[in-house]
Amino acid sequence: RLGINRYNGPASGNDFTSSVTVSQDGRTVFVTGQSAGKSSGADYATVAYSAATGARRWVSRYSGPGNGKDAAISVVASSGRVFVTGRSAGTTKTGTDYATVAYSAATGAQLWASRYSAPGTSSDVPAGLAVSQGLVFVTGQSDSGSSISYATVAYSAVTGAQLWVSQYGGTGDGPAEPSSIAVSPAGGLVYVTGLSYARASGYDYATIAYSAATGAEVWLRRYRGPGRSYDDATAVAVSPAGGRVYVTGVSSDDYVTVGYNATSGAQVWASRYNGPHGDLNDPTALAVSPTTGTIFVTGESRGATSGFDYATVAYRG
Repeated sequence: RLGINRYNGPASGNDFTSSVTVSQDGRTVFVTGQSAGKSSGADYATVAYSAATGARRWVSRYSGPGNGKDAAISVVASSGRVFVTGRSAGTTKTGTDYATVAYSAATGAQLWASRYSAPGTSSDVPAGLAVSQGLVFVTGQSDSGSSISYATVAYSAVTGAQLWVSQYGGTGDGPAEPSSIAVSPAGGLVYVTGLSYARASGYDYATIAYSAATGAEVWLRRYRGPGRSYDDATAVAVSPAGGRVYVTGVSSDDYVTVGYNATSGAQVWASRYNGPHGDLNDPTALAVSPTTGTIFVTGESRGATSGFDYATVAYRG
């Protein structure tokens, strides 16, 4: 262990972290989450530390207009800026909103804050954040009370101006709930995955590719396990060269990882993992090696006699 650093917010109450990232030069670590505020319920709290010493460099907090429970869920550092997104209490007219904030990586000064609220008092809750080529992308679910859909938003990384919004409401039979977002290495396509209900097949993976420039849908692919299995995609990632998109999730209590052609959406392969107990396998994260293209999926899997264990599986791309 090289060191440890703790952050205790300005008010009595609990502080929870949700995401961590490292600057592109490797010198600074950024942590974000939720922190009790003195008069604001709970706020985003983003903290920068020296990667070498653990010394705290700055703390920045964000509280939305609803003065309620704001919670950051993701942080990304890119090109001298730090981008944070999460859920934030809005006004009585907007309900819960996405709130995305940009900070100076050097000083923590807030550069802009942009909020997204679907029409009406919907509950809009982000699920992921990605940054590429001067654009910031946030995806999440928008719940109008009568339907739940994907809502993916693009912003200018420089100004925070909203550039486009794309929604996917599924088949019309039931909810569509995104879980993860990724961008192609060249920044031309944005990929969003999650689950979507269909009357004929139950819950399926639903993965969408959008044009990063316009938000136009390029392709949509659903993955359906055997019968009316419960298929819930939890993570998406792109190969280093950008030719493949990988999605992992749970299907009939197994890990199922699917590879797609990144341009056309054609399914290239699908692989299942069933642990020694034979059920209750739940993948939570996916990563791709930047040098070899090897895919790593990790999660929890019930052992034959050991309860739940870590189970990490590697695949060739």
